[in-house]
Amino acid sequence: MGESMTWVQALILGLVQGLTEFLPISSSAHLRIVSAVFWDKDAGASFTAVTQLGTEAAVLVYFAKDIGRIVQAWFGVNWEKLTQRNRETVPITDQVTTKLPVMTADRLAAHDARAQRDLDYRVGWYVIIATIPIGILGYLFKDEIRTGARNLWLVSFMLIAFALVIAAGEHYGRKIRPIEQLTTRDGLVMGLAQCLALVPGVSRSGATSTAGLFLGLEREAAVRFSFLLAIPAVTASGLFSLPDAFAPAGEGLNASGPQLLVATIVAFLVGYASVAWLLKFVSKHSLNWFVGYRIVLGLVVMALLATGVVSAT
Repeated sequence: MGESMTWVQALILGLVQGLTEFLPISSSAHLRIVSAVFWDKDAGASFTAVTQLGTEAAVLVYFAKDIGRIVQAWFGVNWEKLTQRNRETVPITDQVTTKLPVMTADRLAAHDARAQRDLDYRVGWYVIIATIPIGILGYLFKDEIRTGARNLWLVSFMLIAFALVIAAGEHYGRKIRPIEQLTTRDGLVMGLAQCLALVPGVSRSGATSTAGLFLGLEREAAVRFSFLLAIPAVTASGLFSLPDAFAPAGEGLNASGPQLLVATIVAFLVGYASVAWLLKFVSKHSLNWFVGYRIVLGLVVMALLATGVVSAT
């Protein structure tokens, strides 16, 4: 049996989760490093997954209007397709030709509404398609994710290695395509990139946003879709990990139910502020600001491991 988590530890880890979940610096890596450096223990993958429910709740609240439109458009359009009757089409040669309608304010508003509904419908499908890969791999490799993947040598290496990937995405990505130009290919590629986040140190937001940059998406569009993309995967992971988190049986820091709840609430409050800040930040700054931090942190952890200050497992 592991050591019981204290309330101070629960609050600090909840704060760390909220601060780092949406930044491209890997929240799972930070929870692993903080618990190892300060308490020589591992808070565990289940604690990480459950507290992520708090940060995903922050996304749900922040993007409530967007999510509501996407869900409504997805169900609405699919229902219309399901119930629509086949209609005879008039041959083009027999159609009456008229002048193009004047684009009045009312017509323009209707056009914009249809375009928005079409975008929301497509984004809904893209999120579903992009979630399939991580759902399959997360289930198949769940044991490895909770054990070997949390080795601090691997975590520190991934912090550095993926920092270089983010830098490459910023350098080579054209960043000219708005979110309105998202395609099925974009969703699938970003969904595959999300699978890399199963390894602590990669960063879910970093992997998906960088994939978006390589695809030519604008930085803010890539980050915004990255947030939406994380909702089903992270929520499912957190709910799946609830039994293990509330009934811990392994080594490390074992949190009680009330501690998990409070840590999750802290993660929600801090995470909401983090979402708002990051979206404003990436509209004017590149992700390269996080590259140097990742490299320095990775090197510091490697130095601590090499000198025996912390244990890799």
